[in-house]
Amino acid sequence: MFLRSHLRDGGRVPASVQPYFFLSYAHTPRFGPGGPDPDMWVERLFRDLCNHIMALTDLPAGSEAGFMDREIRSGEGWSERLGAALATCRVFVPLFSPRYFASEMCGKEWFAFAQRAIQHGALSNQRAEAIVPALWVPVPPSQLPGPAERLQFNHNTFGERYVTDGLYGLIKLRGYAEQYEQAVYELARRIVRVAETVRLDPVRPLDYRLVPSAFGPAGGRGAAGPGGGPARTLHVTVAAASRHDLPAGRSPEYYGESALEWNPYHPVSQMPIAYVAEDLVKNLNYRTTMSSFDDEAGHFDSKQPPTRPEILIVDRWAVEDEHRRQRLAAFDQEHRPWINVVVPWNRYDHQSRAKEAELARRLEETLPVKMGQGRAACRAAANGVANMETLGQILPQVVEAAAQQFLRHAQVYLPAGNTHTERPRLLGPMGMGGPPVPPPAPFPPTAHRGPDGRTGSGGTAGSDGSGGSDGSGGSDTDTDSTDTDRGDADDSQS
Repeated sequence: MFLRSHLRDGGRVPASVQPYFFLSYAHTPRFGPGGPDPDMWVERLFRDLCNHIMALTDLPAGSEAGFMDREIRSGEGWSERLGAALATCRVFVPLFSPRYFASEMCGKEWFAFAQRAIQHGALSNQRAEAIVPALWVPVPPSQLPGPAERLQFNHNTFGERYVTDGLYGLIKLRGYAEQYEQAVYELARRIVRVAETVRLDPVRPLDYRLVPSAFGPAGGRGAAGPGGGPARTLHVTVAAASRHDLPAGRSPEYYGESALEWNPYHPVSQMPIAYVAEDLVKNLNYRTTMSSFDDEAGHFDSKQPPTRPEILIVDRWAVEDEHRRQRLAAFDQEHRPWINVVVPWNRYDHQSRAKEAELARRLEETLPVKMGQGRAACRAAANGVANMETLGQILPQVVEAAAQQFLRHAQVYLPAGNTHTERPRLLGPMGMGGPPVPPPAPFPPTAHRGPDGRTGSGGTAGSDGSGGSDGSGGSDTDTDSTDTDRGDADDSQS
């Protein structure tokens, strides 16, 4: 309660209530009735790390050296505790194992922390890498999802036997006690070094149950898909001017040498919006490509099946250029529901605020289809995303809505040599070499987990075959009949 009220009131969270690290792990089910608790070994690792960190730092007595969900008692509000710990911890420590990357809940924890680090990096224009992975059970590189695969981390410094057997092997076998102590001590030193170097600021906690997984909708899929298949790919296009072709009187401080350098949240953000979006999309286990709308305006062709979902990031000032406005209007007339629009809008930009009503009206007249397309999150994103924090919360929903529409409209083929298969296979970047399984709703409203049930989740709307977001029914606009609001994505601090 103290932590939530302190963040809500805008105050600094004392270091004594910020966990030094968050231990993220996949619960191992018991084998047989009445069997021993397999997670007791993870708890031993956690205690050993906490003891080392207390010795290596000047944390005062009573400080939270670490956090693991094993300490959450039943009925205590596990979602709120997890969200608060992820919003304030200094370092995120995922315990790699095959079970870890198959867990949607572990993917949620990863994404929640990564989103915070991306926001920190955008504000400072420096990549903030505060994830320190540990091998619980060694995982082949081919089985790592994109966010884990991209980590620059050398496990060899923790010892040769650690690399081959992981912490689980070292902790279980008495002959490796010395190697276990070395690996844990080196891991604790790495946690302290990263915590003191990066220094992430606390943020407002997210609702953990509404966070997407960093490992993709199915969990456990590597960046190249299972078995080395094609990767999930998403394209980001930016429709904005460069500093060389701005409307008369428009300040150049928000613009760069190309559309990809447009920074609508300047001066709070030091990073162009395209690269912030790229980082967020990569942490949804996609590979990304980017381009300027001016350079790619001719590549849109609704007569061809799509090859990837896409996001179009639009500057409202772009409609001040008549030639660009006409090309945006032509784009809007083509039927491409797998492309969703995001409109960043900085209300602290005085020029933009003075012309907000006029520019918003002109953009809605230019893109009437796209502005009203899709579910409530997509419409809110098209009507204005007010700050970086809101962008991080709404973009995952927009991306997964675009991915679902892509799955509905992509071309399908029968596997070679088989004319009797019941379900066609999807070819292309999202195909994964198997029958297309539509991703679940990005923020399943019923997904939740108790302290002892890590890998369970609730149902997904439409998953019973009745239509909706499962790709088997519903209109191309993917409109939720219960979400009719058209408000923008506000920056409310309530």
